[in-house]
Amino acid sequence: MKKLKTVRGFDIYKFPDLYGAMCSLQKSSLATDDAIWLGIDDADPQILASQTPKGGTGWVKYRIPDNVLLTTRMHLNRDQVATLLPVLQKFVDTGDIK
Repeated sequence: MKKLKTVRGFDIYKFPDLYGAMCSLQKSSLATDDAIWLGIDDADPQILASQTPKGGTGWVKYRIPDNVLLTTRMHLNRDQVATLLPVLQKFVDTGDIK
């Protein structure tokens, strides 16, 4: 993980997931509650090539119009993170979430 600062001065950690997609954990600027942003940075939309005018096989990039928003990160407050921590710790300890 690489610790950086956002352009607004908030702490952010950047890291790749198992597939190499860039993810981040960032302190939120939310004024009403302590919160973080956590998740993948880019949705990387794709479509089956066979569904495109060019055709083909496999998955290809799918252009999303500029006026469409894809939300990829969770906005979590401290209570929500506290609820997740025991499950995440269980996974670290055992490799399972049961």
